[in-house]
Amino acid sequence: MNFFRRKKQAALLSADLRRRIRESFEEASRDEEHFPSTIDPRIYHVQLILEFLGDLAGKRVLDAGCGKGRFARVLAERHPRAEISGLDLAESMLRFAPPAIQACAGSLTDLPFRDGAFHAAYATESLEHAVDIERAVAEICRVVAPGGRIVIIDKNAEKWGRLETPDWEKWFTRRQLERLLRRHCRRVSSRFISYWEDVPPDGLFIAWLAEK
Repeated sequence: MNFFRRKKQAALLSADLRRRIRESFEEASRDEEHFPSTIDPRIYHVQLILEFLGDLAGKRVLDAGCGKGRFARVLAERHPRAEISGLDLAESMLRFAPPAIQACAGSLTDLPFRDGAFHAAYATESLEHAVDIERAVAEICRVVAPGGRIVIIDKNAEKWGRLETPDWEKWFTRRQLERLLRRHCRRVSSRFISYWEDVPPDGLFIAWLAEK
């Protein structure tokens, strides 16, 4: 089955800015300390994705903005019968992805997959780099089939300034992303989360959960 579609040029993400973002992450791929290729599966970000997506046996899942594939690595270990694809703008990041992951270079604003290609998708701290957020959300929703589930985990705009960020990065309020997801999904919710399940959220991270 062909999951790919012809590419179209993203409207708001200029070629120069896309190049700068890609080069930034190509360089970051050499920094294993701050951009690791593995993640502790006990971290709540991971647990929430596993819980919300449910049984993935025989299903196709997209890690949108996968970096080195650290989240996808855990999903592949927990769900060996799932077909997991990892997309990232930086090809050097994808070289670290485990063999079980179908790695694909591309942009969140122009996903190279056909409509409804996946049963589920998630984006963990990657949407903030998409620049054209409205288009990126629409693309993630487009490639998920009706009835499929979507998880987005990112930073809260109300906490902007807590971390040093590149000039293109954007954070979101709960309502902002809820509104964008509701254009494409029949059920949408959000909540504050922490890295660890037993640590109260401090407002920095938000999880948006949607059903197409």
